[in-house]
Order: sequence, then structure tokens, then C-alpha cells
Amino acid sequence: MNELETTSSVCPACFQEGKIHKIDAKIIEEDGKVWISKKCSEHGEFKDIYFGDVNLYKRWMKFEKRGDPIPDVKTTLFDGPMLYPEHRSQSVLTNLLITNRCNLRCGYCFMNAGASGYIYEPSLDEIKKMLQQARNERPLGSKAIQITGGEPTIREDLFEIIRMAREAGFSHIQLNSNGIKLAESVEYCKKLKESKVNTVYMSFDGVTRETNPWIDQLTQTIANFRKANLRAVLVPVLIGGKNLHETGKIIQFALDNIDIVRGVNFQPVSFCGRITKLKDEKREKQRVDYVSMMEVIEKEFNGQISRDDFYPVPFVFPISELIESLKGEKQVEFTAHPGCGGATYIFYEDGKPLPITRFIDVEKFMAFINEQTKIKGPLKKVRVAAAFLKNVDKFVDKEKAPKDFDLKKILIDAAVGGSYDSLRGFHYKSLFVGSMWFMDTFNLNLHRLERCCIHYTTEEGIIPFCSYNGLGYGDKIREEHSVPIKEWEKKTGRSMRDDLWKQGPLT
Repeated sequence: MNELETTSSVCPACFQEGKIHKIDAKIIEEDGKVWISKKCSEHGEFKDIYFGDVNLYKRWMKFEKRGDPIPDVKTTLFDGPMLYPEHRSQSVLTNLLITNRCNLRCGYCFMNAGASGYIYEPSLDEIKKMLQQARNERPLGSKAIQITGGEPTIREDLFEIIRMAREAGFSHIQLNSNGIKLAESVEYCKKLKESKVNTVYMSFDGVTRETNPWIDQLTQTIANFRKANLRAVLVPVLIGGKNLHETGKIIQFALDNIDIVRGVNFQPVSFCGRITKLKDEKREKQRVDYVSMMEVIEKEFNGQISRDDFYPVPFVFPISELIESLKGEKQVEFTAHPGCGGATYIFYEDGKPLPITRFIDVEKFMAFINEQTKIKGPLKKVRVAAAFLKNVDKFVDKEKAPKDFDLKKILIDAAVGGSYDSLRGFHYKSLFVGSMWFMDTFNLNLHRLERCCIHYTTEEGIIPFCSYNGLGYGDKIREEHSVPIKEWEKKTGRSMRDDLWKQGPLT
């Protein structure tokens, strides 16, 4: 055993008894894998997989960045313990939860949506306050909002909420949906496009009826998006013994629909919400880590896509620094812990996948960008553009690069424009493939949690994702601001059963 890091965590057994008990933990190496190990004085030892490949773990950890303190993100809630002194990553994406009602009952749901015994559905006035709270976050207001649930399309005032988000100043608005309602109506999809929703973040757990009972509906949803000129990111929750074996096939489905699908963001299952209390044997069987996911991808694509093509979130931190230095104003910084997720871009030409790492030396290129942040004095934009013009060919293998892909032009436009919008050329004929492994009480690392960059804006403040879902903070907040189901049904004249999808016709 080799100790790699000391940290803190919580006891999962105490949590199931209704307590958040902070305990010491270690990140250790054993047999080429990385584990999190911890011991509770009352319930004994716990050990769970952290990274299935120690070499990949060490490579990702090289890019670790620790952000500045973010005072508006909660490190404790109600009467719970302080988990860590201060939060260290700003909101890259803020979740706005508008309902806990849902038209499906997915077995792995973070929220136990539609089955918690109460209705959580904030009013428009409450939503306006939560939107403004996210925009007012210090030192930089959130610029990206995800409207989520439950199933947000259940709310009849969804388009009013989207309008409010746009008026609040969010430059990126995405809708988190299971896609069922969107399969039923092209007109609804067109209305989403007209409301300036940037992306639909859509559940998509497989390509067969065995792994994805709604595959026919979601295929129709993609067809509707094509007619509406609406874009999607597919979001598969990966579960061992359930759908892990289709990981590569999901990527291929996305590549086959690359005109509509911007990306695939895999989520290895997190044991919280509806599946908090699985027995150890079943939990261990269903556990998925980054490496078990990547092994399936490598096999499916015969090495055309490999684990070496993936880099952790903070790898792109120098881009934020460069744009900040060019514009002279604070930018969103990607300082999430390397263990929070990684990604690559896959280009698709002549029916073959081509990771960006196969024709760009991304590590040397990012080091070059980092050097440009140090340029000072007048005419900085011009000098940075000149540096790109002179040096960019050093990082690109033109013989392997996709046709009509002009990296030099993309980078010069970005240097002169000084914004992420200027980098849209990177998306040309490419698919974002990433993974975000949200934590539960078994694998919680508080060093990771303090750098969470996906947050919730709530009535009780801004909450990190893995506190909200993995530690049950969201349950407490929703229950605190909810009404009993019978009271809601009496007030609205509706039944909770009315929400359930009844396999209506597709138009």
C-alpha cells in the first residue's frame, strides 16, 4: 500500500442513520489502482474505488489548480458540521431546480423525483430571487444556468422561467430533460429554440431497449431537434451490470448524429437519492469509475479512442487566464479537482473518430498558452496574435488534422476576440466526450468537494452539487420549502398520477 493523499470524508453508515459524521480518510494505491479508505469509530472501516489506474490518476493530478476563496458557496447547512473552511471554485454551471415532479421513475434518480412524499415547486418570485443570487455570486457571477428537476417540461410556465433567466443576464441556458415531452412535439422543440435555450442536456442511458426503455422516443427527440435546429448533449448514467457495456455504442450514436449532438457527458452512478441504501455486494457490482468506462471505449473503438486522449477539467485553466489577461476582467476559471471529471474532443471524418490529441500536442500547446498570459504592456492582443501566428504550427500535425480545420485562424480569432465564443471553431465536426463522476458518502473526498464547480442556487444559498445530492442537503432544502402532496392536489385539482408518461403519440 502506498499513501497518496490524506483528506477527510464522511461515514456512510452514520449518514444512513441521519447524521453527517466527518472522519479522516486516505487516498491509497494498491495493485495499480487508487482507493479511498476511511474508518469510523462506531462503524469501522470503509474502502471504495477512486481511480482504476494509478498512472492515469497521477497524470490527471499534475494539472491540479486551487482557485481563490468563493465566499457565497455554503460549506455547511442547517445544523450540520462545517465540511471544510472555504469553497475554492466558482460556479462554472449553476443548477436551478424548478420542480421535483417527474413523468418517469428512473431507478437511479439523484432526487427520488416524484416519490418523496411532497411537492417542491418554487414560485416565479422565488425563482427570480434564486437566479439573481447566482448572478450576484462573488467574485464573479454565474454566467451559465441549467434549468432542471424532476422533469422541468412538466411546468407550464417553463418558457417564462427561461425568459427570466435570459433577462437575469445568463449567457448560456441549458435545459436538463429526459426528452420524453420533446419527442411528442416538434413545435415544442421549436419554441425552445426560439426562447434561446442553448442546449438540451438529455438523459440517454443506452442504444437498446434493454438499457434504455425510451430509445424509440429519444431517437424521435433527436429527429425533432433536427427540424427545430436545436442542439443536445447526451447524459448517460453508467451502471455496472446494466449499461456500462454500451458506453462505446452511445458515443457512436452521438457521432452518427453529430449535426445535432454536441457532446456526451457520462455520469458513473452515484449512490444517493433513490439508491442510497443498496447492500454492499450490489453497490460494488454496480460501481463504475473512469477507468472501467474508458476500458469499454478502448475496446469498442479498437484503440482509436483511449484513456490517454482524456484530460481533467483544470487542464484548460490557462485559457481562462489568457482571456482574463486580454480582456482585463475576471473570467470563469476551471479549478475543479482533477478527480471531478475529464474530457476530450472527437473529430469525425470519413466515418472514423479522431481525438484532438492525435493531431495536436495539447500539453505543449497549453503550456504555450500559459506563456502568453505573461505578456505585458501595450498592444498585448496584437503581440499575442503574432505569437500564435508564428508558433501554432509547432503543435499541429497537419497531415493528421481534419480537412478544412484551420487551428491558426481559430486561435488568432480567440486571441483578438478575447472570449470563449471565439473558440467555437473547436466544435467544427467535433464531439465533446466527457465524464463527471459525482460523489456519494462512500467515495466522498472533501478536498474534491471544496473545488466543486457545479452548484445549485437555492432558497438557502448556493450549494455544491455533491453536498446537495450526495450529502442530502437538497432533500432538506426541498422538504423545508415544500407542500404535502394532498395539499398540492387539493389546491391544483390535479393528481400526481397525471404527471406520469402514458406513452402518447409522437408527432
